[in-house]
Amino acid sequence: AALVRQRAGGGAAVPWRVQRRQRSTFDVAVVGAGIVGLASARELVRRHPSLSFAVLEKEQELAHHQSGHNSGVIHSGIYYKPGSLKAKLCVQGAALCYQYCDQKGIPYKRCGKLIVAVEQDEIPRLKALYERGLQNNVPGLKLIGAKEIQAKEPFCRGLMALDSPYTGIVNYKQVAQSYAEDFQEAGGMILTDFEVTNMEMAKESSAENEDGLKYPVIVRNSKGEEIYCGHIVTCAGLYSDRLSEISGCSPEPRIVPFRGDYLVLKPEKCYMVNGNIYPVPNPRFPFLGFHFTPRMDGSVWLGPNAVLAFKREGYKLFDFSTGDFLDAVTYSGLWKLVLRNLSYGLGEMYRACFLSAQVKQLQKFIPEVTVNDVLRGPSGVRAQALDSDGNLVDDFVFDGGSGDIGSRILHVRNAPSPAATSSLAIAKMIADEVKQRFEL
Repeated sequence: AALVRQRAGGGAAVPWRVQRRQRSTFDVAVVGAGIVGLASARELVRRHPSLSFAVLEKEQELAHHQSGHNSGVIHSGIYYKPGSLKAKLCVQGAALCYQYCDQKGIPYKRCGKLIVAVEQDEIPRLKALYERGLQNNVPGLKLIGAKEIQAKEPFCRGLMALDSPYTGIVNYKQVAQSYAEDFQEAGGMILTDFEVTNMEMAKESSAENEDGLKYPVIVRNSKGEEIYCGHIVTCAGLYSDRLSEISGCSPEPRIVPFRGDYLVLKPEKCYMVNGNIYPVPNPRFPFLGFHFTPRMDGSVWLGPNAVLAFKREGYKLFDFSTGDFLDAVTYSGLWKLVLRNLSYGLGEMYRACFLSAQVKQLQKFIPEVTVNDVLRGPSGVRAQALDSDGNLVDDFVFDGGSGDIGSRILHVRNAPSPAATSSLAIAKMIADEVKQRFEL
């Protein structure tokens, strides 16, 4: 069977094959067909063309959750601590992302970003961000004044801004689907509607597994179907902690889901925004705050807020899962985070309920925006890794386990924002880790 998708911008139709399972043994199975899982699978099959690879995805389509519900920004690498993995991978990943899109004819816009200081006390933090960006080798950064802000964004008001012309926008779902096509063309197999519920070592005497020594790990799905493989890499996002537990590995760090609700500018008001407009981040609070984000389809998203989601894949206000809710509220790390950021959290909940409160945040940057100019828009759910002390886990976490099955698994436990921007760079790091751990 085949699905045909149309490239944005009127390009040629590109087939993404829905593959029927023709085999049940693989050298490596990658669990999760988000942008990180697909980029990693693509890199692995390119490095090891003689091995067999599968991607296992519980949904019927690819990049269905975080990869298909994000802002679409190609980040330039300003925010991250110099020398950190996030800084290095973001700068590398942005360059690779632009290069890949050029090669594949995937449309993007390098529309730039202004990080705008609207209060005097934000200016020292803005200058520190500028220095950080320079240390991270972010191209084209400069500090600009009020007149230059208005030259770039006529409706925006600010005292000073950090201008990042290298920041862009793209449709990451389209990028992820292109990774999938590369993976399949190189011989990889993608199995959708395959929700992994169990992993265990095969018994040597198993009649069903003639290659018991080569493919000793059994992976089962919710329908009772099985595949056999030599090694497993999980890139499961919102379910990374649960897959780790299923395999007998540590449940830490835990995933606590945060929903981000966007507003959208009405189409007739989109002229007010040219590029990305961001606030100066406040180090006392864990999230970036409201920003203006143009999209490839010409729309402009505003937000997001950040509120606890009561369901891991709950994109609507009243989506609720008893299991997910209890998982979150019985975790001591969440309560420590909440108590440290109580006023911020209550403010986010208030703004989630009242449109006027969200618009008030936006008016700090574009005073002309009114409640009548916006509509409630889409939402995303962020897989926030949290440790038991209530700290947001800010860098990548790789994990395996002990024993026969644990030594054959690599869990990508945390691939934090900007994971989509960094996906090709992250994939190279994961492939290095796989080669080292599994001696491929």
